[in-house]
Amino acid sequence: MVEKREPAPGWPIVSGEYVVGNPESCVGVVTLGSHGLEQACIDAGAAIAGPCHTENLGIEKVVANYISNPNIRFMILCGSEVQGHITGQCFKALWENGIGDDGGIIGAKGAIPFLENVGKDAVERFQRQIVEVVDLIDCEDVGKITQAIKECLSKDPGAIDEDPFIIQLEGGKGGEEEEEGVIKPITPEMAIVESRIRLIGNEMCYNGLLAKWQAGYYNGKIQGIATGLFLMLLIMGILMF
Repeated sequence: MVEKREPAPGWPIVSGEYVVGNPESCVGVVTLGSHGLEQACIDAGAAIAGPCHTENLGIEKVVANYISNPNIRFMILCGSEVQGHITGQCFKALWENGIGDDGGIIGAKGAIPFLENVGKDAVERFQRQIVEVVDLIDCEDVGKITQAIKECLSKDPGAIDEDPFIIQLEGGKGGEEEEEGVIKPITPEMAIVESRIRLIGNEMCYNGLLAKWQAGYYNGKIQGIATGLFLMLLIMGILMF
């Protein structure tokens, strides 16, 4: 029988829309943009299952809950991909490549794939702990998802030989006071607003430059016409006299 370890007290440590099953299970399921698949995943034997919409705060919460339970060794990505955020692809990039010095997920294609509250140590623990990421992105077939869970359970390598890794995030349980100096994660809504503001700002700069060019072109055209008319009148005047 494979060895199991106790997850962090009160696991899962970060609140969310997930459903919890057997904490000794080796499988965690992320249903991305789909809802209604969670209970079927739990019934099939998953430890935790729930959606994840954003490639920043959402991924941080999933990582925090997974690495605080050493028994979870497989991640199954299923359900519809989240348009714009491309969260499923960002999860895969995180597991394969980790994060850069700026917190950006290397190789991620989402709008804002930056982890502000999960550092390299936590990401490296996530990479060590998860032995396989099963790609069922855009699959909502309960039968296929259930089969994937059972296949992972049959390959259970046992808990990682490390203690639960606990990350303090906003939205955690227990009501403990926040550490001084800890940066609060940006909300998904604010991230989207900031991204759109940047896009609008870039568009305004482009339109401003275009307007200046058009104004310069128009003024130059008028000046050229006026100069040509003046020269024509001047030449005609000389010829007449």
